[in-house]
Amino acid sequence: MIRILAVVLSFAVGGVCIGAGEPRAEEKVLNFYNWSDYMPDSVLKQFTKETGIKVNGSTFDSNETLYSKLKTLKGKAYDVVMPSTYFVSRMRKEGLLLKLDRSKISNFKNLDPKLLGQAHDPENDYSLPYLWGTTGIVLNTKTVKPESLKRWKDLWDPRFKGSLMLLDDVRDVFSMALKILGYSINDTDEAHIRQAYELLKELTPNVKIYNSETPKVFLIEEEVIAGMTWNGEAFKAKRENPNIAYVYPEEGALLWMDNLAIPSGAKHVESAYRFIDYLLRPDVAKVICEQIGYATPNLEARKLLSKETLENRMVYPADSDLSKTEIQNDVGDAVTIYEKYWQLLKLGR
Repeated sequence: MIRILAVVLSFAVGGVCIGAGEPRAEEKVLNFYNWSDYMPDSVLKQFTKETGIKVNGSTFDSNETLYSKLKTLKGKAYDVVMPSTYFVSRMRKEGLLLKLDRSKISNFKNLDPKLLGQAHDPENDYSLPYLWGTTGIVLNTKTVKPESLKRWKDLWDPRFKGSLMLLDDVRDVFSMALKILGYSINDTDEAHIRQAYELLKELTPNVKIYNSETPKVFLIEEEVIAGMTWNGEAFKAKRENPNIAYVYPEEGALLWMDNLAIPSGAKHVESAYRFIDYLLRPDVAKVICEQIGYATPNLEARKLLSKETLENRMVYPADSDLSKTEIQNDVGDAVTIYEKYWQLLKLGR
């Protein structure tokens, strides 16, 4: 979230190109690859209104999909992408992300220093925080009493047969099982990962659907009564269905952060910098937080948030909610182990 040679910047992506012997300005377009339902339309429209830059948006439903697309296209096709921590680490090591020119991001100063310098990008040379959040338990209080569902392990109760939703996300699902077993969510020991797989096999009869694209829809329409989801999805679902509740499990919720980055093959780099700087503006970050339901890493934006938002534990967890959390990090070559058991799990083997 690699610095390109100056000559390449000058002629290919830095805002100037050669055509019939005459320089011309970079095309006023931005190709944005983002998680589903993760950016208010009003924010994009306002950016276009202020800059004249048209935003072409497309979405993905997992970090694996994002990574595969960038790998296949060698970092081309998109100008700004939104990877989670552990995929920032992988993609920067593989040369898929552009090294950022901090001088073009004046609003960097608004970011919370506590959320910078993390293991996935120690100097934030390739990525900047966009939003952070948790993965926890979600339930419908019309059907399930919150006091009866306090632990991840409670989801294994036979009463939930065929009625749960899990995220279609290998790391989140395996992290839940690793937490129950007392292991780190970043464990790389195959024996431990296999134990998690065996535990998850026992949960399979309770799982109605795996979904990461629109989890809130299944909650709003009450197609499931409980499961796991991201806090912002629970937040948005509750706006439509007041029976939705979010629980920080006793074994520990899962902590993550999504980031803004520029692919190494981006064609509209200047537009990308303008867009990132715009998103880090306090007034813009405030709107994003209040509409999307995830915590902003922008300290100046936090000053603008309503008391209701700041005190909403779905958005901003209390310190006690975070006491047993871990942030997801890159597991290196062990990713192939996770993928092997994930495929077996999804195939019901």
